Amino acid sequence: MKSSPTSILGLCLLSVALTGCVSGLQGSTYSRAEARQVQEVAFGTVIGTQPVVIEGNRSGAGQLPGAIIGGVAGSSLGDGKGQQIFTVLGAVGGAILGQQIEEKATRAQGLELTIEMDSGRTLSIVQEVDSVDQFTEGQRVRVLTQGALARVSAE
Repeated sequence: MKSSPTSILGLCLLSVALTGCVSGLQGSTYSRAEARQVQEVAFGTVIGTQPVVIEGNRSGAGQLPGAIIGGVAGSSLGDGKGQQIFTVLGAVGGAILGQQIEEKATRAQGLELTIEMDSGRTLSIVQEVDSVDQFTEGQRVRVLTQGALARVSAE
């Protein structure tokens, strides 16, 4: 089985498309299930910020395209038994690489916010941000809670 550059390119694009279907963890991003749900609102002041990295997904969505691409690439090497071995090695290596690509492609910039609530409590909440400068010390914020989940937005 010989592979064409067009088929390999198509599989690469499929891999990128699959890893791009990820929802964010920003304070302004809501899942469909969260819409129209009651949230408690409390107010506070940011007393500290710390940039963090939110690890990416490891859903396996990158493994299949990686295995296909690796298998196709491996099948173009050798003949007979050697070709079969290269196909299997290519598929396994591609799956591992695809998983790593998915995790790195879905990593996000986050911010750990330490907030002194008006009630006197101190909270620490990590959420995805567009910029590490999105919140600053001394800034007034709203903290929306729904069960164990919380999100922070500017007041």
